[in-house]
Amino acid sequence: MTFEEFAARHGPSMRRFAAVLAGDVSSGDDIVQEVLLRAHAKWRRINSLDRPEFYVRKMVVNEFVSARRRLWRTMPGGRGSDIDQRITPDHATSVADRDALLEELRKLPRQQRAVMVLRYFEGFSDTEIAQFLGVTPVTVRGYATRALTALRVTSANESTQDGRHQTNAERSL
Repeated sequence: MTFEEFAARHGPSMRRFAAVLAGDVSSGDDIVQEVLLRAHAKWRRINSLDRPEFYVRKMVVNEFVSARRRLWRTMPGGRGSDIDQRITPDHATSVADRDALLEELRKLPRQQRAVMVLRYFEGFSDTEIAQFLGVTPVTVRGYATRALTALRVTSANESTQDGRHQTNAERSL
C-alpha cells in the first residue's frame, strides 16, 4: 500500500480520533498533520509492519501526550493554559451532551484522557492501550479508574450545585 492510499483510507478515522483526544478539531488536525509528515518520511519501514495503522495511531497518541510539553516551551509565558478551547455547542441535545462530555474529558490529565479515548472511543483493550502508551495494563486500568472517578465526582458536584441553587431560589420566594 502506498502512503497516499494509507492516508486516504485511514486519515478520516485518525482525524476523528485526534480531535477527540485534543478536544477540538483544529488541534486534532494539527496532530494528524504532524504525524503524517513524520510517517511519510519513514513510510517504507512503517509499511513493512503487520499493522501500519496501529503504529501510526500510536504516533498520534504520542504526539498528543507530548504536545503540551512542546507548547509550554514555545508559548510566551510558558503556561499553555489556553491550549484547550471549548467547542461551540450546537442546539441539538445530543451535540450539547457530547460537548459537555468532551469538556469534562479535557479536564483530565493527558494520560487518563488518552486511556479513556482509546478505550471508549476506539474500543481498544487494556493490553493494546498499554502498548500505545508504553505502560503496563495495570497502569492503564489505574488511569481508567482515576479518570472515571474524577468524571463521577464532577457529575455529582454539578448535580449537588444545581440542587443548592434550586433550594436558594425556593427560599427567596
